[in-house]
Amino acid sequence: MANRINGSMIAIVILSAAVGAGIAMAVVRSTTAPASGPARTSDGKPNFSGIWQANNEAHWDLQAHEARAGAVTQPGVYPAYDFASVPAAPVLALGAAAGVPGSLGVVGDDGEIPYKPEAAAMKKENRANWIDRDPELKCYLPGIPRAMYMPYPFRIDQSTNKIQMAFTFANAARTIHLDKAEGPPDDTYMGHSVGHWEGDSLVVDVTGFNGKNWFDRAGNFHSASLHLVERFTPISANAIRYEVTIEDPEVFTRPWRIAMPLYRRLEPNIQLIEYPCIEFAEEFLYGHVRKNQLVKRWEGETMIIDITRKVPPGDRFFEWYRK
Repeated sequence: MANRINGSMIAIVILSAAVGAGIAMAVVRSTTAPASGPARTSDGKPNFSGIWQANNEAHWDLQAHEARAGAVTQPGVYPAYDFASVPAAPVLALGAAAGVPGSLGVVGDDGEIPYKPEAAAMKKENRANWIDRDPELKCYLPGIPRAMYMPYPFRIDQSTNKIQMAFTFANAARTIHLDKAEGPPDDTYMGHSVGHWEGDSLVVDVTGFNGKNWFDRAGNFHSASLHLVERFTPISANAIRYEVTIEDPEVFTRPWRIAMPLYRRLEPNIQLIEYPCIEFAEEFLYGHVRKNQLVKRWEGETMIIDITRKVPPGDRFFEWYRK
């Protein structure tokens, strides 16, 4: 009987060892197997068609930054220290939803944006006046590269001579011309994109901006002289490395770059759903010129907010509208 027990024990040990070895081999195979490559078009180029989305904090601020109490703040108990700032009155009632998450940033090299001194002062002023100045709040077309990393999905449809991108925000769109194409008659928010292939990388030269966009919610901006060189390089079947070299001699002392992954949305029923922010922004844009204000008071359980709108005099009103 003892021999039978010992024999059974030995068999179990051998079986366990074999199963363990099999699991170990499976783990090794799963962790060392190369990632699947990108899908290909009929001409052998990477096929980027699908719905994609960035997953980072560049939307709030391209540079590395600590979490902040809000996109717009005011001095707290210790006015000399930024970390003691509190949400400003316009966003106070939003609580944590108005905060800015921290980030390691997406700016390359030393992580700094090389502003000229006068442009650096304007960036600081933009951030302090975010509510009045950010084109996003007015639902203007987001521009490039900002449209690529806003927290909304976008769709790529690729053919042999054109690549079309459709964005959720503001129904924005862009066409990347892979063939010869005449430029638009005027500068635009989204610029003019001309692309070519360098191996598996799609390289896109973008010019023709009107200079009315920002890069993020932190007030980083550019002029109409902006020139971009984008590179879309497949990492796997479901990820693209997106890299942009940014040049604008009116605002920056030298070219600089940002880089990030873009991820394919894999839900089986994924599709773009319209975000009709134009009509959502109408009261924000024009409410202060109504004869009788519609939105002037909000009362909740813990606070009452009274709103007094003002109309900038003369040309200042039209300049605010055009920004």
